[in-house]
Amino acid sequence: MCLAVPGKIIRIENGFAEIDYGGISKLASLRLMENAKIGDYALVHAGFVIQILNPDKDYELETLFKDIVDFIDKNDECEGTTDFSNENDECRE
Repeated sequence: MCLAVPGKIIRIENGFAEIDYGGISKLASLRLMENAKIGDYALVHAGFVIQILNPDKDYELETLFKDIVDFIDKNDECEGTTDFSNENDECRE
């Protein structure tokens, strides 16, 4: 199975885009998507931008990423607690 990861293009130089993945940035080749622009959201797979995402969906994508990160952060805080514990009631929601 292949996984493409979405991110925001924050810089373009010499055929490469710097992609921001919620605070972590990596370079990806634009060889397959030469029409990309700074500010676009793109899907990246194996170091290549393979698709530019619909600009009308940018807000929804940002909201989804924030929800995912918040969920992961909450679960990291709850790691090691059990359903029998009273110490972290919010972990059992």
